[in-house]
Amino acid sequence: MAKAQSSQDGPAAPLWVRHPEVLHRAVYSVAGLVFTGQIVAATVRGADWPTALSVLLAGCGVALSWWKPWAGLVVTSAASFAVTAVGDDPLSVWMMAVLVLFSATLRGKQPLVGTGIVAAFFLGAFMTVGGFRGGAVVGAAAFFSAMAGGATGAALRIHREHWWTLEERAEIAIATREIEATRRVTEERLRIARDLHDVIGHQVAMLSVHLGAAEIGLPEDAESSRQALVSARSSARTVVVETQRILALLRLGDDVSGDEALRPTPALSGLEGLIASFESIGLDVRPSIDIPAGFVEPSVGVTVYRVVQEALTNAYRHGEGTATVDVREHGGRIRVTVENRVGHSPHGSDPGSGLGLVGMRERVESSNGRLTIDSHDGRFRVHAEFSPLGEVVR
Repeated sequence: MAKAQSSQDGPAAPLWVRHPEVLHRAVYSVAGLVFTGQIVAATVRGADWPTALSVLLAGCGVALSWWKPWAGLVVTSAASFAVTAVGDDPLSVWMMAVLVLFSATLRGKQPLVGTGIVAAFFLGAFMTVGGFRGGAVVGAAAFFSAMAGGATGAALRIHREHWWTLEERAEIAIATREIEATRRVTEERLRIARDLHDVIGHQVAMLSVHLGAAEIGLPEDAESSRQALVSARSSARTVVVETQRILALLRLGDDVSGDEALRPTPALSGLEGLIASFESIGLDVRPSIDIPAGFVEPSVGVTVYRVVQEALTNAYRHGEGTATVDVREHGGRIRVTVENRVGHSPHGSDPGSGLGLVGMRERVESSNGRLTIDSHDGRFRVHAEFSPLGEVVR
């Protein structure tokens, strides 16, 4: 039988849920005490051998039910019939039958079948060979105690299985959350690797070209300047090597396809295509983009693209189907604003983990920008500001 484990994120399961055998042992201990008391009472009263044999039959039924619940339940219930038939009060033996019924239904046996078996022997004895002391009232109480024993065992079993199900779902949810966090981190790491490769690598390569051109254009007697340029070109090559080493570390575990790896680095020039891709899946985007050509450093342009991408993704998942995008130069800065009305979109049934917003903030901060996210009057707004050269925005 499986054992429930206590959840780390919630209240600990009751002892009988974590260790169901404890409850079974308690039930059989009570049944053993009842059996012992009945034997002692029969001995003190000097009961005849048929009565003692009937009580022993009930004890054997209790013991048998530990391994064979149905067989033990039938034997114990039959013992109550036998005790009634020999003229003794079957109440104690009947109590043992109820305890065995409780244990059987707690193990998952059919409560209606078990209650029917016990009730059949009880009603048979009551209606044919005799009754309980106290008459019909005590008989009715014994009958309903059988129903209560079966129902209680079944209810506790259902409660225990429900608790196990909740704990299993909690464990799955925690595992899924960790997997999702790992996936998001991996995706962001690979995006950074592509940005390093395409943006930093390109800029360093251009720097090396310009240094080489400057070295060629030096006069013959400018030996010291030539040596400085040679050292600068050597440093540029070192930057390339170190960048490649960092790329190798970032791409550990990269299982992205070749087409994905060769995809061009996002830039401001790709905003129109990005917006068109969201419009093609049903999001009504109202764009306003006004950035002078060559005004923004490539690394900043990548961050602007990613901010718009993540904000539109949130609008598609959690909005009412409409979003406004405003990207423009204002006062020597790049201002990005994406706004949408919060709704109950069919695409937003998953509440999300919030990792996308965390990644967005980290990207903006890596470009020395400033990000503001707020929700007011049913509208969700993402606003970011950047220096076109990647300087710190205050």
